[in-house]
Amino acid sequence: MDVSIFSVLGPVMIGPSSSHTAGAARLSKAAARIAGGRIKKVSFGLHGSFAKTYKGHATDKALLAGVLGLDEQDENIIRSYELADKSGLKYEFYTTDLGDVHENSVKMDFLMQDGRTVSVTGSSVGGGEIEILEKRYGSLF
Repeated sequence: MDVSIFSVLGPVMIGPSSSHTAGAARLSKAAARIAGGRIKKVSFGLHGSFAKTYKGHATDKALLAGVLGLDEQDENIIRSYELADKSGLKYEFYTTDLGDVHENSVKMDFLMQDGRTVSVTGSSVGGGEIEILEKRYGSLF
């Protein structure tokens, strides 16, 4: 059986949770890269445990930080609302039921500066590890 040192020790991160903060930041950073280009607005549809505890575990701050390009160990995660506001990035959080997916899942809908829409759904599966479940690309407005 192969065991990663990260499975034993966990990621280097700003806490409090490897799933709710480190994994969330990694997930949204990956989703922003998938979207490509300049993001005008992002909507985060929080599912399961993410929906229930996102404010207490700083999942909202971590998700926003990842979209801004911050790493999970960046101390500026706690300032992500301020940084997003300064950059002009619009954002919103809402709770939703994404069906039969991991409890730490989120659907991120991006409106790009060029009018494209991109939707990425993914999960933070523990220890800072993530899975991208779905990608959808929309047309220009």
